[in-house]
Order: sequence, then structure tokens, then C-alpha cells
Amino acid sequence: MRLALVQAELASKEGEVPVGAVLVKEGVVVASGFNQPICLHDPSAHAEMQALRSAGTHLQNYRFPECSLYVTLEPCAMCAGAILHARLSRVIFGAADPKTGVAGSVFNLFDQKKLNHHTTVTGGVLAEECSNMLSTFFAQRRLQKKTTDTGFN
Repeated sequence: MRLALVQAELASKEGEVPVGAVLVKEGVVVASGFNQPICLHDPSAHAEMQALRSAGTHLQNYRFPECSLYVTLEPCAMCAGAILHARLSRVIFGAADPKTGVAGSVFNLFDQKKLNHHTTVTGGVLAEECSNMLSTFFAQRRLQKKTTDTGFN
């Protein structure tokens, strides 16, 4: 998860929401990614999606059954769907996302018995550090907006 936090910091430095992801196979990092939807003009460029794309290239496959994904924020529906299609065995996330998280916060897509593949999910790993990074980012954004709106710089 610490490596995912490093990826999240890269996102923050680019003005993106600080979310990072790292994909691991047999204890070895095979791919990583961070949020880039703004920079890439791509609504699908979430950290998880970036890591999955990179893993596909690295592993020369589109399925990763022996892999685990560490991500600093609970996956959204888009990312959860891609994770399930990629056949990941595990997802480990840091901060819960009460607005769009589908690993238990809004609902649990990973817990749907009718799906043909099931991914094990563990949440709350380094949750405080992951949450603090997000909270700090959004507090700075609000302050920036307030400063811009009032004309004071």
C-alpha cells in the first residue's frame, strides 16, 4: 500500500485527485498507475485502470488471476467492473469512498453471487494515511477556489 501512496502523490503533483494503484504478482510489482483523467482527457484514466492497462502490456495478457491490486481508494463501479473482468484474485484498498465506492460503501459489486468471477476484497489498509492525503488535497482545492473567488492571491 505504501507504493500505492507513492503513486497517489504523483497524481497530486499533477493536480489530479491523489489515488494510486499497484498490481502485484507473486510478491513482485508488475504494474502501477495513478489518477490521470484530467491530464489525459480520459474519464477512464483512474489509477486502477492505468495499472490494469500497464499490467496487460507487461504480462502480455488481459487476465490476472494470480494478482493482487493495492489501491489507495475504494474502487468505483467502472474500476470494479474492470477488476472483475481481469480476474484479479484480490483487491486491497485504503480509504473507503462513501460517495462512489462499490466494495461495500455504496454497495458491494464484488459480493454479487451471480457473477462468474469473484475477487476477494480487503479494505481499510493504511486507511488513515490514504484518507489524509485525499482530505489534504481537497482542502487545498477549496482554499484555492476561495482565494480565486475573492480575488485575493
